[in-house]
Amino acid sequence: MVLIQKQLRNLLVLFIILQFGITSLNAQTGYYKEITMYADSLYHSFSKFEKRNALLSFTDTARLKWNNLPLGLRARAGLNIGSMNNEQRRLVHRILSVSLSSQGYLKATGIMHLDNLINSYYDSLYYQKRFSDTVYQRVKALQWSHKNFFFAFFGNPQDKNWGYKLEGHHLSVNFTFSGDNISVTPFFIGTDPAEYMISEYAGWRVLGQEQDLGLRFINMLSPELRKKATMDAEVPADIITGAESGKRLIDYWGIKASELTALQKAALEYIIREFVFNLEYDKAVAEYNKIKKAGIDNIWFGWIGAYTEEKQHYFIINGPTFLIEFDDRSGGPNRAANHIHAIWREKGNEFGEDVLKQHYLKEKH
Repeated sequence: MVLIQKQLRNLLVLFIILQFGITSLNAQTGYYKEITMYADSLYHSFSKFEKRNALLSFTDTARLKWNNLPLGLRARAGLNIGSMNNEQRRLVHRILSVSLSSQGYLKATGIMHLDNLINSYYDSLYYQKRFSDTVYQRVKALQWSHKNFFFAFFGNPQDKNWGYKLEGHHLSVNFTFSGDNISVTPFFIGTDPAEYMISEYAGWRVLGQEQDLGLRFINMLSPELRKKATMDAEVPADIITGAESGKRLIDYWGIKASELTALQKAALEYIIREFVFNLEYDKAVAEYNKIKKAGIDNIWFGWIGAYTEEKQHYFIINGPTFLIEFDDRSGGPNRAANHIHAIWREKGNEFGEDVLKQHYLKEKH
């Protein structure tokens, strides 16, 4: 009887493993197929002229570069949204909305819309004669606009290896595919202003959660832990691993998650999840499981600057498999900090480095 019960229990465990494994595989495959369906439609929608900009080789070096500056400061690969027709724009949004969760999609599109608001704001200041023609021309030369976000394919969605990039001022979304394997970083998000202060949009904070969760965590620590987590340094002018900095953070500093209480550790995980769960749910779960497998206790948290929203601050979450940076430094007339830059990076797998390596080893290239 005991033997039969044991065998039944083992069968039940095996069934659960297989069921969840199949569910996970189906979810991953379904996620890939849905993205590919819309990507394929967009890929074949471009005219001969548009293809020159929108369709690039998978080996093009632009695939391995990212930037968050406005178009007026940095040229971009791809075709800008302003040059697309409405059906193409609709497909771009379909690709983005199936790649990301609802929160990720709303953040990305909010960042894009914010460029239009900034443009309108400076237009209104100019018409009120709040600054000179020279200053106005300098501002307009930055080319802030929802239209100036660029979409590029690298390879064909029907190929084994391909990718896409959606990029513009304060946004860089990079997806790389090798069969059903998907790489999703670097994933850069930013806002200027962090909080919109005027008009019917007053109070709008596109990246409010990232900031609030970071501040809540640092302020819930004991004075001793908070001091240990905080580096006595000037708040960086930008994230340290910025697009053009060439810097990589190898050393760990601050406090280790193993030093935290269960409640503090949960608060730290909330911050990480806020970044990872910008992805579609099933993909986010898969990515978060990688982080958990490497050990939550092995994650480090560091802080620089003030412990309040209105003053300059920076934090870093550095784990064995990932890196998160958040920086709020430059501000405006009413507060010292109102301009956010943030990034989530996978160590060893940005732009599909690891998934492509696995593919080439498997195919014996």
